[in-house]
Formats: sequence, C-alpha cells, structure tokens
Amino acid sequence: MMVALGGTFDPIHDGHRALFERAFELGDVTVGLTSDDLAPKTRHDERHVRSFAERRDDLAAELSRFAEQTDRDWEIRELSEPTGIATEPQFDVLVVSPETETGGKRINEIRRERGHDPLEIAVVPHVYADDGDIISSTRIVKGEIDEHGNVTPEREGRGQPS
Repeated sequence: MMVALGGTFDPIHDGHRALFERAFELGDVTVGLTSDDLAPKTRHDERHVRSFAERRDDLAAELSRFAEQTDRDWEIRELSEPTGIATEPQFDVLVVSPETETGGKRINEIRRERGHDPLEIAVVPHVYADDGDIISSTRIVKGEIDEHGNVTPEREGRGQPS
C-alpha cells in the first residue's frame, strides 16, 4: 500500500514517531513536509519554524530508522498547499493525528471531486507527556517538555503547593 502523511515536524517528537510507526506498518511511505512559505500558515502560534532544509534532514534521519526496521521505501516531498500530496491518485492510506482527521476528510472530498477513490484514514492516538498533556512541538519549543514528553527540570514542581 502507498501511505501518505504530512506536517511541519519541527521539532520531531514521540507523537510524530507514532505516526511514522503506523505509516511504515501499513506500506511504503511518502511524507509531505510543509514548505517554508506554508509552514508558518499551518501553525496555531507565532513561533519560529526552522527552514525546510533543516526539517527535511531531521525527518530523513527519522524515516531512515523506521525504513530499516520495516524494509519499506519512503520519500519526502515538499508541500505547498495544506491538502498536499494526499489528493494524488496513487495513495491508499492517509495517516493522521486526531486534530488532523478533519483535514483527511476534506482530502477525501477533493479526491472524490477528481474521480479518485477515497483514502483509508488511519487515526493515530495522541502520545502524552509525563504531565498528562499531549506531546507537541510547541510545548517542546516553549521548554515545557523534551521530545519524549519528559517534563523539563525547570518546569517540574510548578503549580504544585509547597
């Protein structure tokens, strides 16, 4: 099967790794990586996003590790629009997080309009940090947690009565 997923992936964390793991379980993987122009438009915050080249290099290193374990092929393609590569006819499955599931449904509407079969949408559950909140790139950049969801030392104990 041909599997698609997309995102900004800055920085990569265990939530992203759960998406990659599921994608590689299902088939050969194509990851759409947001372009330098698109990346800031997909953010819900104003934080800086590293360059496409930097994010692509980190993503390639992650995907290589998953590919070695599964003997699957993979590629990274630049996304210049939010619906990205998944509207193309060759894909069978779209791997999404709970917050991007609605976008997956919109992609299937576009595919139907273009005469393509709808994609199977594989929703991967959130991965939670030690503090019970979702692991996210934004939380990592803010210094709340590390890429594995460990609460950073300077955040431990905040909000707790002494």
